[in-house]
Amino acid sequence: MTTAIIGTGGIGSQQPGMSPDAGEFRDSRKVVVVTGASQGIGAGVAEGFRRAGYAVVGTSRSIGAADTSDFLTVRGDIAEAATAQMVVEQAVDRFGRIDSLINNAGIFISKPFTDYTLEDYLAITAVNLTGFFHMTQAVVGQMLTQGTGGHVVNITTSLVDHAESENPCALVSLTKGGLAAVTRSLAIEYASHGLRFNAVALGVIENPAYDPASYDGLAKLHPLGRVGQISDVVDGILYLEAASFVTGVVLHIDGGQSAGH
Repeated sequence: MTTAIIGTGGIGSQQPGMSPDAGEFRDSRKVVVVTGASQGIGAGVAEGFRRAGYAVVGTSRSIGAADTSDFLTVRGDIAEAATAQMVVEQAVDRFGRIDSLINNAGIFISKPFTDYTLEDYLAITAVNLTGFFHMTQAVVGQMLTQGTGGHVVNITTSLVDHAESENPCALVSLTKGGLAAVTRSLAIEYASHGLRFNAVALGVIENPAYDPASYDGLAKLHPLGRVGQISDVVDGILYLEAASFVTGVVLHIDGGQSAGH
């Protein structure tokens, strides 16, 4: 059995905060919300956007406190609607707007289908589906109020399209496959409002969810012969962020895993 909960560590502040007045678009910086931003992929994505000049609002259940000129953390469980509302309110109060959302938080539990428990089902759907619903609905509502467009990226897995008998994960495919489908649906629904929706489907990415001793074996899942790096994911997401004529796509960042073996 493999269980991975993404977005559980801590991340701290690095520079003194600023306190601009609330309720205005204060400067030309764009603002991105990243879920599961405490460690691993989420922390890497948050840092990548900061390097790109964005203000970042990071959230997870155990994220460390930070409030700087370009980074704000909001602790909470995204499976609860109140957390999404709190993230949106604090983002707008602190930075004046929200331009992008990266739905990174997720739970991965691998086991034979008949071994899944009700607790497994509730845990996976709470984060992978309910958390997506609350956060995306709240952020899209804010984007529509602003009237300046926006971009949402959902993180899914290439196992949705390329199942592995050695790595059974039906409930992950159920939920993450739903994210791939809803990405296309929302891209069409909100295209006339200037909102874009894309997804990235990942292979095995080196992060704290995996035992480092497993990487040599996991690399064989990818035709390129290695596991992915967090920087590979960051590069793909930043590409989609900049690609203003791209919407409704699922970008595979998986070393060729989805193409075959």
